Amino acid sequence: MFSVTIRDHLMIAHSLRGEVFGPAQRLHGATYVVDATFRRASLDADGIVVDIGRAAELLRAVVGELSYRNLDDEAALAGMNTTTEALARVIADRLADRARAGALGDGGRDLDGLVVALHESHVAWASYERPL
Repeated sequence: MFSVTIRDHLMIAHSLRGEVFGPAQRLHGATYVVDATFRRASLDADGIVVDIGRAAELLRAVVGELSYRNLDDEAALAGMNTTTEALARVIADRLADRARAGALGDGGRDLDGLVVALHESHVAWASYERPL
């Protein structure tokens, strides 16, 4: 399996529901490094997994929809506990929908999988992996 990973970052505010989160139940900020890894079993006719420039633009657009926002106020996330794991899935699903719609060009429609990892720090991160 071949892969290409693109990196960006995300700055949000949110609160988490549940006693397990302790003080994070209160409104707080979080900054994530976001890695999106695009996978395919074989390279396309140009010898690539995906156009890196297009992938970077797409990740920037998806991350931009969430950046500098209080996620508690976002209608699309209503009722969701916006944990790192849940946010990784939101970003992966949005990337997948746009890849299928052609945002990565025709080759992007032939991707086999996608992994999104959100790094909370240099020692902790969570990811979500999905087929395409």
